[in-house]
Amino acid sequence: MILVFYIFAALLVWFSFKSFRGGVEYLRFFREELTKPPSDWEPMVTIIAPCKGVDEGMLANFDALLDQDLPEYEVIFVIDDPDDPAAGIIEQAWQEAERHVKLVVAPKAAASSQKVENLREGVLHADPKSEVLVFVDSDARPSPGWLRALIAPLRDETIGAATGYRWFISEEPTLASELRSAWNASIASALGPNEKSNFTWGGSMAIRRDTFERIGMREKWQGTLSDDFAVTRAMRAAGLKIRFVPQALTASVESCTFRELFEFTNRQMKITRVYMPQLWLMSFFGSGLFNFVMAAAILIAVLSKTNGIPVWAALATLFLVSFFSVGKAVLRLYAVRLALPQFGPELRRQRFSQYTLWLVTPAIFFANCVAALLSREIVWRGTRYRLASPDRTEVVTEAQR
Repeated sequence: MILVFYIFAALLVWFSFKSFRGGVEYLRFFREELTKPPSDWEPMVTIIAPCKGVDEGMLANFDALLDQDLPEYEVIFVIDDPDDPAAGIIEQAWQEAERHVKLVVAPKAAASSQKVENLREGVLHADPKSEVLVFVDSDARPSPGWLRALIAPLRDETIGAATGYRWFISEEPTLASELRSAWNASIASALGPNEKSNFTWGGSMAIRRDTFERIGMREKWQGTLSDDFAVTRAMRAAGLKIRFVPQALTASVESCTFRELFEFTNRQMKITRVYMPQLWLMSFFGSGLFNFVMAAAILIAVLSKTNGIPVWAALATLFLVSFFSVGKAVLRLYAVRLALPQFGPELRRQRFSQYTLWLVTPAIFFANCVAALLSREIVWRGTRYRLASPDRTEVVTEAQR
């Protein structure tokens, strides 16, 4: 049995070292990208923002969206009910904006997620002169240079999509909120310079309009639940690259409860299992390996009555995995602070949680993977869906007002 521990411990140490090296590359990539001068490309852009209900800090999010440093762009807000409370906040935001703003009401989703239905409706209302379509979530708070930076890679027509990602920040941190941020951080750092392995995130994503139409993206969205996974699959099928833009990292400034934490993380993993089963399998075995080895190492170190090789192996494993994991967290948070300098105080407050909660998040990942194995139903913005397949979504129960 001890031989099994040695083998698994060696694997975990190796993977932890590789993850740490990935953190070094992540920070290097951020430094290189963030020192580049702003792009001078200024095409007409349409931003489509699907909304449902009221997010924490929603007015500040919309104000930031309507205050980008690109001269010519429009924003299309899409709701599925004219009585949605988000409509009042949208109207409040555009009263002082100098941008062209539209409010569109999408039909109720019957065979896709409501977000996808909103996006499909939104693109139909884009200005005919628009060259680039940008998609943003209502809980994202972009920096002033976000839009210019996000669309810049699309000047190269070999780039199919440009993407940012989110970083959760809480103005009044709770344990649940900090756990969600630490959980999400491990996914955020999976993006980087490798354009072939990158994936898109629908909350901060840009596609040239001609590319969007050429690959039939609106039609490909039909029946899907996940807009970004569908875009990732379509780009890879078309042989197009996905560029990650550190300047397009957006803050999601909101707190959550433990119920919302597990609702969010379970949803992400269930979607992953349906759209990218290999990635789900890697998460399942990776988190399982971490939990088994760390628990076994602690038990061996605490319960052993001798100071033999097993104890020293256990202590070495605990030290090396901790060193590499904390190192990765330090590098990642430093990179994010470079990209989001306006949230410097909030990110400094996250140092303790980011440097410690890596020990807990693998247990959450494992629980998420098991939940994804047992059920394909998710709850998203109050609506319950069943993921029958990547191209078939069933609405089980609609959100209640």
